[in-house]
Formats: sequence, C-alpha cells, structure tokens
Amino acid sequence: RVFEGVVDTGVPRIHFGVGTGEILPLMADAGSDVVGVDWRVPLDEARRRLGPDAILQGNLDPAVCLGPLEVIEAEVADVLARNGGHPGHVFNLGHGVLPEIDPAVLERIVAQVHAFPLGA
Repeated sequence: RVFEGVVDTGVPRIHFGVGTGEILPLMADAGSDVVGVDWRVPLDEARRRLGPDAILQGNLDPAVCLGPLEVIEAEVADVLARNGGHPGHVFNLGHGVLPEIDPAVLERIVAQVHAFPLGA
C-alpha cells in the first residue's frame, strides 16, 4: 500500500532491505520500481531470481571501501560485470556509507562506474 500511495509523486520507488536475499521476489511484487540488493547476494543471482527486466540497485559491500585501492577497484568491476550489461542497474553500496570511509575513495568508485561502458 505504501508504494501505491506514492505512485503519483513521480519519484522512483526503491524497495531496499538488508539480509533480504531470500525475499527479493516478494520485494519486487510489493510494487516498487527498483529493488535494492545488499552485498550478501551477488547481483547476477539477484537478477536470476527477479528476471531480466528487473531494475536493481546495489550492491558493493561497504566494508570493501576500507580496503586497498586495488581490491576496491576489483570489487567494483565484479559488481558491474555481474550486472551482465543489463540497462536496469543503479550502482550503489549494498548498504550505507560507513563513517570511516574516505570520501576520496567514493570519488574513485564513482569515476570507475562512470568509465564503465554501458551495456558491457
């Protein structure tokens, strides 16, 4: 009912939860436009569960952002690759930004995502 109640706002309706991998289909059926996927479920597995037309948000593990740059870059590349070129993907952390994360790391992640070829 909540998603139905805000449909006229024109704002994308994102359904996100942590530890909700087993109920992703129920979340999609609740009426959202986008289903948020936390870091515990690989993005390709979430897409398998929800179908190729699902719009997904996620799902880099926020703790990865505290690691070495080469690990961060590899993990970002993995999330992007697991999307499999589907147009319905909003790259995001698989939860929130930890207070200890250096904003410069987030800037590097954004640059890497923007440099990734669409449809790849």
